[in-house]
Parts: sequence; structure tokens; C-alpha cells
Amino acid sequence: MSRGNLLDLNVLLALVDNEHEDYSAATRWFDSGGHVNWALCPLTEAGFVRLTTNPALGPVFPSIVRAVQALEDLAACPGYRFWSMSSSWSQLTAPFAARITGHQQVTDAYLLGMAIKEDGVLVTFDRGLKYLAGPQFSKNLLLLK
Repeated sequence: MSRGNLLDLNVLLALVDNEHEDYSAATRWFDSGGHVNWALCPLTEAGFVRLTTNPALGPVFPSIVRAVQALEDLAACPGYRFWSMSSSWSQLTAPFAARITGHQQVTDAYLLGMAIKEDGVLVTFDRGLKYLAGPQFSKNLLLLK
């Protein structure tokens, strides 16, 4: 089986919103093999519901019920895996903690730590994660675009 691909929230959002600026890049990656073994976790699910129902952002879904249904539809797709959160933030981020430079990297650091722990890959559009991963964990990161 291929290494698991944990989708960052930005990739997940791009996959479900054909108006998203990165929709083409996300679907191209997903259709060309990303769909074989891909994962979500509680952080990406919660972020998805929060952002896709936010009226200030021009909601993708009109209600939380509809956003949750979209997650359930995604989970029914072949290749889907769920990664539970079973380790503390400090445990997962310890290998690269010295490179965490600010509060906006807290969630990203946890997701990268999950990918490392699962010997998987965090798939993202966020270029800042390249520095966070460093050379040691570059195999656990895929930057799309």
C-alpha cells in the first residue's frame, strides 16, 4: 500500500470548491494518484466545517449539517482513511520544535507531526511548511502547485 496522504485543510477546501483558486491543482493531484490512500483527521474535519459554513467567507455550504454531509460523502470515497489524534502536540512536534516560529504554525506543526508518526505525507499548498519540515522530514511533505 502507498504511503498515506494527510490532506491539509487548504487542499481539502480546494477539492470541494470548484471556485477555489487551487481547485485545478488539487484535483489534478488527487486524480493522478492522491486518491489511492488519503486521510483526514479531526483537525482537518473541524476546520473544514468551520470554514465552509462561515458566512463572512462566502460559505461553500449553507449549513453545518450540509458540511458534515459533505465530509461523510468524502469518507465514502475509495482510498479514504481516518487518522485519529492519539498523541500530544508536544510529542508530535518535538522533532522539529526549534523551527516553529509562531502561533500560526501550531496546527500545521501538529499535522506534520501526524504525517511523520504515520510515515505518511502531509499534502498542502502552504510553502511555510517546507521550512518547518526541514531536510530531515521533507519526505513527509508534498507541496502542491
